[in-house]
Amino acid sequence: MLKLSQVFRLNLRKMSGGGGENLLGKELSPYLRQHKDNPVHWYPWGPQAFERAREEGKLIFLSIGYSTCHWCHVMERESFESQQTAAVMNRYYINVKVDREERPDVDKVYMTFVQASTGSGGWPLSVFLTPDLYPVYGGTYFPPQGHFGRPGFSDLLQALASSWQENKDDMMEAGREVMKVIDKKMGAGSTVPGPLPDISIFHRFYAMLWKNYDPEFGGYSGAPKFPQPSNLKTMFSLHSWPDETEDRRKRELE
Repeated sequence: MLKLSQVFRLNLRKMSGGGGENLLGKELSPYLRQHKDNPVHWYPWGPQAFERAREEGKLIFLSIGYSTCHWCHVMERESFESQQTAAVMNRYYINVKVDREERPDVDKVYMTFVQASTGSGGWPLSVFLTPDLYPVYGGTYFPPQGHFGRPGFSDLLQALASSWQENKDDMMEAGREVMKVIDKKMGAGSTVPGPLPDISIFHRFYAMLWKNYDPEFGGYSGAPKFPQPSNLKTMFSLHSWPDETEDRRKRELE
């Protein structure tokens, strides 16, 4: 397993662009591109967002979801498409969108935090982070106005921004302590990187995907089917490997 610090830095891409715009239009993820026209100044997960948060001393609002998530689309329609809400988000936060299908490692860390701190989890995953990526508050779907025991998203944005201005040091220390708890909850072994697997694991993985693929309706499961872009990308990458014959795939499944 990866160290938490590695999760934050692994495969991060250098991107161009400023802070006054939505930067999701050039992303490969269909889910991220669905948000490219939001008035929110979204960043993809990466060093540009983190560096800007540190430079401006702002909290990061992290929103994690996926294309077929119902409540992700509800929260987008109610809050992320709202000019008024977006203005508050852009003023007080560095806003980051993550596709959980692209970054399950990031999703796992912050889902662990939300489950530990609230007793439940789900998507959209909404987490507020310090500029050093330590979580200080989180939940799932937040309605635009508070009801049914959930705080309203606009009120929450204002309250956390105010707390950050008044109690920044305390919140940063609380975030660091929370991350220590997450380390323990994920298990001591999860923070120790193991050796890289032998290259044969990719042949076995390809053979497993080949066996489970549905040639009639597509995808890798019965209904209801959910997009699994990581599997598709792997198939495209590995299908042309030399000697990847049907007989070999069968042997690798044995």
